[in-house]
Amino acid sequence: MADHEDEDLQMAIRMSMQHSPPEPKRSKPRDAVSGLVSGSPDESPESKSRRLQRELMAAAAEKRMMATQSVLPPTKDKGGKSGEVARKEQLRLENVNVSKELSLEEANELFMVVFGSEVSKDILAQWSNQGIRFSSDPETSMGLVQHEGGPCGVLATIQAFVFKYILFFAKDLKGASIMPQNRGSIALFKNQPIPSNNFSSITEDVKVRALVRSMGEILFLCGSDRRAVITSLSVRGDGIQQPEGISGDETTVKALEGLSIESALDLQKILRVETYTSPTSAFQRLEALIPIFQSRMGALLFLISALLSRGLDLVQNDRDDPSLPLVTAPFGHASQEIVNLLLCGQAVPNVFDGRMDLGGGMFLKGISRHVEVGFLTLLESLNFCKVGQYLKCPKWPIWVIGSESHYTVLFALETSVQNENELEERESQIRKAFDAQDQSGGGGFISVEGFHQVLRETNIKLPSEKVEHLCSTGFIVWSEFWQVILDLDKSLGGLKDSSGLMGKKVFDLYHFNGIAKSDLNGSQVISGGQTPIQRPRLTKLRVSVPPRWTPEEFMAVSSVSGADDSWGKDSEVSKPEPSQHAPLVDCIRTRWPRAVCSWSGDPPSIV
Repeated sequence: MADHEDEDLQMAIRMSMQHSPPEPKRSKPRDAVSGLVSGSPDESPESKSRRLQRELMAAAAEKRMMATQSVLPPTKDKGGKSGEVARKEQLRLENVNVSKELSLEEANELFMVVFGSEVSKDILAQWSNQGIRFSSDPETSMGLVQHEGGPCGVLATIQAFVFKYILFFAKDLKGASIMPQNRGSIALFKNQPIPSNNFSSITEDVKVRALVRSMGEILFLCGSDRRAVITSLSVRGDGIQQPEGISGDETTVKALEGLSIESALDLQKILRVETYTSPTSAFQRLEALIPIFQSRMGALLFLISALLSRGLDLVQNDRDDPSLPLVTAPFGHASQEIVNLLLCGQAVPNVFDGRMDLGGGMFLKGISRHVEVGFLTLLESLNFCKVGQYLKCPKWPIWVIGSESHYTVLFALETSVQNENELEERESQIRKAFDAQDQSGGGGFISVEGFHQVLRETNIKLPSEKVEHLCSTGFIVWSEFWQVILDLDKSLGGLKDSSGLMGKKVFDLYHFNGIAKSDLNGSQVISGGQTPIQRPRLTKLRVSVPPRWTPEEFMAVSSVSGADDSWGKDSEVSKPEPSQHAPLVDCIRTRWPRAVCSWSGDPPSIV
């Protein structure tokens, strides 16, 4: 409708520029239909043209305003009269609706989608006792602290976005506005990271701004950039009121005393849902509700906000098996569908790119778009799944790390860690062609027919005896194929490099685990005794990616990779970096094959 009105306006302006007879005077100053106003008989044609153009534009704007007002619910001021000021404010904020409570039917559907029909009280307690709060420990004060098991998938994903803003939008966070700027190009921000030894210098104001922007970005991502649904609490009828002289935290804690979530009815009684189409008003509302999200209900409220932003019907349509609850039994962990929803805006259950055709009109759904922050998982190193390039190569060098039971975050201070050299570009090209033929659900093997297609697409010229050997079992495994490529000369499409120096990289990564555990090294003396500090953990890793496995490195990981002992014997590579091992290293190697990692102190934990 707006486009049609703009066309009418432009046509009227063109007509007004023509030398037509003067408009006769009217009893009213403005014609309600045409919007034209009569002028002085002595007015010059040029002056008349400019005046008519201004009046036409004002009339069209007024017409659009009246049309918009007509679809809004009437509002009343305190005196009971229609509130023109309130309507204008409503238009300014561009809210779809101000606020509503869920019906019992909606609450039942929400509860079933999240928890199912047989959820235990322990799981409900875990999810209703975890706030979104920063650590009080100076060394990890930029991180969200987790005290309860279960909601780590929600916290880790928010944390990844928080790191995005703190690390790459630091200057923007110090401004007066909470509104996010355009996501922009990486080049604008790659030289602005916070120094690695200066995390404790981040102010509370900057952290809150980063949190607000992260939450808002995720919710609009779930709402397809059209809306954000913000769920808050209404435990006293009209919401939580803050008495003068009492902090928001104290008010919230007092209001939540004795509150428990055991059924859909409990949710229906306390939830208040607000829908926003304007980023400005949504971010302002999130900032005002920070005490609520910091409360023990914060993680659950944010999950519900994300689900309602997407819409429960779409959430269920995203999933392969919508009969299962999103919070998994028996331990109450956040499912991969929850993590994917917060990362890419869709509650798909798989981590490969696109979707997998199973035949007969059946598909498995994966990631369908590029993402801001990514995902790596220990399960890929165990050959249980295959993470696609969308999640492995996000826009920013930040990854949620998944293990069998927990989610943590890995990040770099420099975007250059994702820059590909000649070796990596060729590896990515071959791997992409291989994955396109992989119909095993991430198992890492393809058919003979698919193998020949890969050779054609990547211009690889294998000797006939190598082809026969790889195809002898009827399927081709990636690890065996890749070893052959590494031993194949570059002139034949392989990666054999006599110098052994092609593609070496050295960089730093940081790993953050938000779950609070005792730190005996940081114990404090309290009442004559020592009490361990409960703190999250931040570990700096030095990562070296050699161009090829040296014999020493090969022997160290052969039990994991299942490689043939004959591979790599003629490599000419300098002595490898000192290496240490932990499950996190296996996750890192799914992103940077052959990576060697080292660190100081205790090994990084992903559980």
